Amino acid sequence: MTDPKDNVPNEDEPQVEGDATNAQEPEDLIAAEGPDVEVPTDGPAAGGPAADAANDLSPEDEALLADAARGIAEDKLSTEDRDLVAEMRADMLRAQAELVNFRKRVERDREANREVAIAEVVRALLPALDDLTRAEAHGDLTEGPMQVIGQKIRGGFEKFKLVQIGEKGESFDPNIHEAIVQLPTPGATGQTVADVVEPGYKLGERVLRAAKVAVAVPA
Repeated sequence: MTDPKDNVPNEDEPQVEGDATNAQEPEDLIAAEGPDVEVPTDGPAAGGPAADAANDLSPEDEALLADAARGIAEDKLSTEDRDLVAEMRADMLRAQAELVNFRKRVERDREANREVAIAEVVRALLPALDDLTRAEAHGDLTEGPMQVIGQKIRGGFEKFKLVQIGEKGESFDPNIHEAIVQLPTPGATGQTVADVVEPGYKLGERVLRAAKVAVAVPA
């Protein structure tokens, strides 16, 4: 017969943990706790070659990728949403075109206002220019300081493209000539400028003052 003392554990003997006789079933085990690790599934790993390649994209490539993403997103829209997106895009393009046209009109109006202002100033100085022309015709500007002053005044007008119009012998043009007298002339076949009483001036394509002329007409 077995002695009951043999079944009593010896307190002096070390107990071995993890003995096969004390092992628990797998479902009784408790999972070890630890920090959750997020693994990216839809993008390049940080610091990896794919991330370096993404950072090396040019602005053109990024724009292409953005357009592709936008196209994919639009493919998922319903028909009504697609129509709304197309309408908004058309409105945006129309607004951009109107803005460009508005800027062109503003620039055109600004240039026209500038030409009008210059024309008014030059027109106010034409009587002084007439006196300068008459003085030059009488020989008063052949020498001395008045000659230098006259050259500077004419040079200033030329910077604004002021051109004198009306010359003897040219065909009469009612757009640039003002006929103050008609002279019947034997042998004349048309209307020509027989004499220039007062020269006219043009500023660019704008006639500031028509030339006053005597017109030779057929007798």
